[in-house]
Amino acid sequence: MTSDGPQSDSDVYEDTHVHQVYEQIASHFSSTRYKPWPIVERFLTGLPDGAIGLDVGCGNGKYLAVNPNIFIIASDRSTNLVKIATHHRPHTSIAADNLSLPHPSSAFDFAISIAVIHHLSTPARRIQAVAAVLDTLRPSTPTTGTSSGGQMNSGKALIYVWALEQKHSRRGWDEGDEQDVMVPWVMKQKTTAEGTEESKTFNRYYHLYRQGELDHDINEAGGLVLESGYEKDNWWAIAIRQPQ
Repeated sequence: MTSDGPQSDSDVYEDTHVHQVYEQIASHFSSTRYKPWPIVERFLTGLPDGAIGLDVGCGNGKYLAVNPNIFIIASDRSTNLVKIATHHRPHTSIAADNLSLPHPSSAFDFAISIAVIHHLSTPARRIQAVAAVLDTLRPSTPTTGTSSGGQMNSGKALIYVWALEQKHSRRGWDEGDEQDVMVPWVMKQKTTAEGTEESKTFNRYYHLYRQGELDHDINEAGGLVLESGYEKDNWWAIAIRQPQ
């Protein structure tokens, strides 16, 4: 591994290959992100009226308007994306780091983390990011007469990460390929005097998750997976805090 690889200085590496990139591409990135993913939409619309929760790594805030009967506090490391997300009133959008969330513990009914944790460059940091999300949820409390083993009163988190198993996508990744990759984002910038269009390429760091790896990280972070699956090149899981 070269000296600028994921195991050198993680903070600096992620700042260079994730945070600075999204600050620069925020507007262009936002213009391509407008349609909710089906399972995320199902999760949000299935929440009870009045539920209060978090969107950690909200990007342009496209999920904030999915269910008008809930309230979401959204956050993202990119201040430029947060500025875009603030247009989704009455929800609140703030700049915050996934590894140091400014929210109280055990306070929220739900949280979503969609296509965020795969940008953390070490296993320990990815588990820490999952733990930070789980920590915000209301803990499990026993209830009687439920078919879910008494976990209905728990706050729930939906987490999405990019999958390694994408052999049918245009990227073609699959088992046996490198899991830590740089993914280009090509942004068209301007048309020159000669009439040609200039573009700039930004490389973003991703960790591609193998089957079962997200469930493992959730368990290591103190969570309990209620449901998990695969959707359009992503692994996802719904989890609660591990009952004490």
